[in-house]
Amino acid sequence: MSVRATRSINIGLRNVVATILIGLGLVFIWEIRGTLMLTFAAVILVVLLTMPVRLLVQRFEMNRVVAIVVSVIGLFVVLGLIGVPILRTILNQFDVLANEVIPLGLEQARDSITSEALIDQFPFLEGLVTGQNQDLINDDLINQFVSQVTDAVGRLGGTVLPVVGGVANTILSALIIFFLSMYLLAEPELYVNGIIKLTPIWYRDRMLTILRRIDSTLRAWLSVTGVSMLVVAVLTGLGLAMLGIREWVALGVLAGVLSFIPNFGPVVALVPSVAVAIVQAQENVIWTVVIIYGVSFFQSQVVSPVLASERMNMPAIMILLGQIIFGFFFGFLGLMLAVPLSACVAVLVDEMYVKDVLGDREEEEADAEASAESLAEELAPEPS
Repeated sequence: MSVRATRSINIGLRNVVATILIGLGLVFIWEIRGTLMLTFAAVILVVLLTMPVRLLVQRFEMNRVVAIVVSVIGLFVVLGLIGVPILRTILNQFDVLANEVIPLGLEQARDSITSEALIDQFPFLEGLVTGQNQDLINDDLINQFVSQVTDAVGRLGGTVLPVVGGVANTILSALIIFFLSMYLLAEPELYVNGIIKLTPIWYRDRMLTILRRIDSTLRAWLSVTGVSMLVVAVLTGLGLAMLGIREWVALGVLAGVLSFIPNFGPVVALVPSVAVAIVQAQENVIWTVVIIYGVSFFQSQVVSPVLASERMNMPAIMILLGQIIFGFFFGFLGLMLAVPLSACVAVLVDEMYVKDVLGDREEEEADAEASAESLAEELAPEPS
């Protein structure tokens, strides 16, 4: 067998082994995708907490451990200030539903199943609904109503357990994210150096640059998202206040928090707002919908693009595709974190593929050097 044939066989075997390893790696990633999403959420929380930590350490020369404790306590205080009015609104709405809306609805339902109401709505039944027929129709309708209520109560037990399990799973995921973020926040250099050591020696400087760019991208996304959420909360609250909604503060805060999920957050925020409007201002239900979606449109089409154009370089189509893809593969958490995930993927593609594989980095550096030389020539003093 010739040397060329042996080399071709070795290359073929190497490609087969590489393909198998890549396939196994993808299967492994798919199996632990839930853990990866929780880890990424913890990384975002660490980036959020390190922003005040760096401020306290650098400007006020505070000890890092003390700065971490202060930042974590501040985060819980902010979450408490946001959660208490929302929880109060939810409890108030349940009280209204239990004491006003539901009894009124049952009374209207009872009135609607009388023969007089049927004749008023369907005049052709006047000859049928008389005497014994009237009692029979009333009995049949009441029996059907009772049967429907009984079936609903019977299905309640099978519905409660999945809901309780989902709440427990959410609480467990939140605890995992919190403790992971605390470990990462305690010694971030240890984990960053560990990632760098896993890369080849000749690529470690580039990996450090990529990690720094990912960090700056996530910080930019957090700042853009924070400002957008504040705008949505203020505008939604003021709009609902103008419509006469008493819980406009809590509903505005809820809309601002749910705007964290672009495109789909306003749909969720619309449900409690419309429910409150039905109880307190039925004539303004349509205006409630207009305000929720109008503010969402203004935030997504004006505020976020203006802020993102300066801090992040992400087109709107990439954000939408990221939501569809990550939501399909990773569920609700993937949908909620689709924007930062898409931003990180864009950084990796730009740095590792466009610059390193396609060679745009050399052209970019050459352009930068040429710009610096031309600027130096312009600033150089003219010879006397």
